[in-house]
Amino acid sequence: MATMPSYVEHQAVREKGTFEIVMDFSFQRMATPRMLKMLYGLHLLLGLIVAIGFTFNGFKTTTADGLLALIESVAALCLWVIYCRVVVELLAVIFRIGAALTRE
Repeated sequence: MATMPSYVEHQAVREKGTFEIVMDFSFQRMATPRMLKMLYGLHLLLGLIVAIGFTFNGFKTTTADGLLALIESVAALCLWVIYCRVVVELLAVIFRIGAALTRE
């Protein structure tokens, strides 16, 4: 449910940016929920880079090792995507529970 923006003395209350929240040493706002999409994408990219590197390493030795590495990389990358998704969803649920508990 969307709400109208709050105005205090004719000035809009501005939402803090992610960098401002990260640098907030009083820990009044959580930065991680805003960064979940970025962290998920970074981990998927990291898994892809590792899989490609593993495959190229396999092809450096022999073609048979390269094909085996390719098959293993595809399987490992699929498992990595599932693992990352589960972890990010668990984090999102934990933050939603925390937000629901702190609402008044």
